Order: sequence, then C-alpha cells, then structure tokens
Amino acid sequence: MTRVRRRSPSVVAVIAALTLGATACSDDTTPSDVASKVASAVASVGTDLSAAAAEAKKKLDSVKDGADAKSDVRLGTPSKDADGHITVPVTVSNQAADKKSFAVQVNFRDTGGNLLDTVVVTISDVAPGAAGQGAARSTRGLSGNVKADTGTALRY
Repeated sequence: MTRVRRRSPSVVAVIAALTLGATACSDDTTPSDVASKVASAVASVGTDLSAAAAEAKKKLDSVKDGADAKSDVRLGTPSKDADGHITVPVTVSNQAADKKSFAVQVNFRDTGGNLLDTVVVTISDVAPGAAGQGAARSTRGLSGNVKADTGTALRY
C-alpha cells in the first residue's frame, strides 16, 4: 500500500523557497543565505503559533468552575483588516438561570484545516436568556482563505 503524506502549506512554502533560492540567487545572496532566512521566518511563525496557543491555554485554565458551552457559541464570517489580521464576530447564548460570562477559544485555520492562530475572547456578564457579543482577532496577519472554528468554550 502506498501512503500519501500531505504537507502543510508552510512546509510547501519552505521547500519552494529553498528551491528558488538554490536556483535563482542574486550575486550577493547564496542558497545558504536564502535557506537561513526562510528557516528563520518559518521558525518565527511556529513560535508565534506556540505563543498564541500557550496564551489561550493560560486564559482557559484561569476559568474556575467553567461548564462546556460550545453549543452556545456561534461564529460569524471572518473578515480581514488592513493589517492582515482576521476578525470574526462571536455570539454566545446564556441558557443559564443567572448572569454568566464566557471564555471562547477561536481557532483560525487554512482551507486544509491547518491551525494558523488561536485566541480566547471573553464575553462578560451575559443576562439569563440573552445573547452576548464579542469579536476574536488573530494575533498576527494571516494570508489566504482563513476559516474560524470554536475550540473550547466555557460558561462560568
């Protein structure tokens, strides 16, 4: 059986950049220089994503006595601002009998499902039976067709 392995867009970009760098260097740039710059850029993206994931985990871990509220969350259509950041409207419905707050993790993904960024938005003091509004904004500029989905959502 032949196994097909999908590569993430960032891996494909690195391979393409390394190939281009090796074949189309200017007089003062060597393939090794190009490879070093590409590797540095890719490492930076990985570091940014790791930092965003760590920050999201920290915010969610700080919620005490939170109940799963994923079914109470609706995300709107993502839009890109002038800086390339993606913003998505977040609506929560409070089904509880008293005022509640929500911590909602929003994941930003490419069309292949690869995680590009993640953030946590807090929507505070939503009245019983009411809806609360917020917006999740990516921590950095993202390119391509970006989709948003709900990760963890807690009501507390």
